[in-house]
Amino acid sequence: MMLVEETQVAEAALPVARLKDQLRLGSGFTETDLQDGVLASFLRAALAAVEARTSKALIQRSFVVSFLDWQERDTQTLPVAPVASITEVTLVDAFGAGQTVDAAQYRLVKDNFVPSLKALGTFPTVPSRGAIEIRFQAGYGVQFDAVPADLQQAVLLLAAHYYEYRDETVLSQGCMPFGVTSLLARYQPVRMGLGA
Repeated sequence: MMLVEETQVAEAALPVARLKDQLRLGSGFTETDLQDGVLASFLRAALAAVEARTSKALIQRSFVVSFLDWQERDTQTLPVAPVASITEVTLVDAFGAGQTVDAAQYRLVKDNFVPSLKALGTFPTVPSRGAIEIRFQAGYGVQFDAVPADLQQAVLLLAAHYYEYRDETVLSQGCMPFGVTSLLARYQPVRMGLGA
């Protein structure tokens, strides 16, 4: 499986003003937007970290995922939630030529943790040494305000943490503040081992 983000979060969707409030940055100067680029980069980093921990797309954008074969003959799970819509399903042969699967052959099963594509019957056979490409829109909405409040707070807390400790080089790898991890706990996918 290979997941590719086809579009980025729009600059206008980033809550730079809210992060400034969170950081209590001074105001009253003539050029109040000098740090906007830096704050936006910390917001993007915080979004990426929260999304990686939760397998969620917070702000809606386009993705494409490739599989070598169907997971089951009638079901294919998607690696990111929540999925808003399926844009296209394509069977790609060994030479890269694609054939679009008719949208009447499948439907999207929306789920907050494991969204999937369900065949209305069975999926078509994947060409020899070929692949499946599924294009879809995922995210809570196109603006940050559409994201659940606790995930919004986690992003803002983490972006503020990155900003305040931007010069720190001795933090352990993967360090995430406790407040952020506790906000993310209910959104993290449950993984069971063989003994479960």
